[in-house]
Amino acid sequence: MLSGKAHIEESAMRKAYLNLARLIALLIVVQAMSITFAVAGLFNWITEKGGAVNSSVVEGWEDHPPTFTGAVGHAVHSLSGENVIPIVALLLLIVSFFAKVPKGVAMASVIFVLVILQVYSGVKGDEMPYLGLWHGLGALLIFGAAIGAAMAAKAAPAPVVTSPAE
Repeated sequence: MLSGKAHIEESAMRKAYLNLARLIALLIVVQAMSITFAVAGLFNWITEKGGAVNSSVVEGWEDHPPTFTGAVGHAVHSLSGENVIPIVALLLLIVSFFAKVPKGVAMASVIFVLVILQVYSGVKGDEMPYLGLWHGLGALLIFGAAIGAAMAAKAAPAPVVTSPAE
């Protein structure tokens, strides 16, 4: 049984856990949308506009990014995947210790590990193209785990509150 203040704190942590898990799922959707936009734009640039990709284009990508429609999708995918999602996953893991969501720490830990593997496979994919297979599957696993974590937080029983007189 919790006092009123402890109930509010635990309830706030559960809500933070719920919202962070939902945010991770949403960010995975943004990842899928942005990389699809980028690849579709790249193919359009090549097939319709006569663009060409060679090693000099790839090597100069960061200093001189391409300007084809959809090119921004590469930046969104990279920035979100390498920076935003790992931070949100770490926050979820930290909050999980206080949220009292059943299996919440385990779910947040799985999400965090999947995100680390996802970042690694994204960063190293150009050196090891088969990591792209994991990268696609990893995104789906993170999305599913985040939805599962959000559902667990939403379904978690509310703590019992006692009045000071009890």
